Amino acid sequence: MARALGEDLRLRVLKATGEGVSPRQAAARFGVGIPSAIRWIARAKIGELTPRAQGRRRGSRLDGHADFIVRMIEVYPDIMLNEMVERLDT
Repeated sequence: MARALGEDLRLRVLKATGEGVSPRQAAARFGVGIPSAIRWIARAKIGELTPRAQGRRRGSRLDGHADFIVRMIEVYPDIMLNEMVERLDT
């Protein structure tokens, strides 16, 4: 997996491109990959200025009960959450 780059580096690349420097020039100036710079700029345009989480999503404690929960919802569509918690505890 690629190394994590600092958020300050991301902001410097975004600032440079905001001042008219091309993404390729900004990537070369700050020593980052061109695809990274282009991706950061695209995400900044939609308001995403911070890096996304790296690594795999941790599993939920409910993953082991998924079949049971789905079956409960199918059998008892009007069941309340607190009732489901009680049945999971037993």
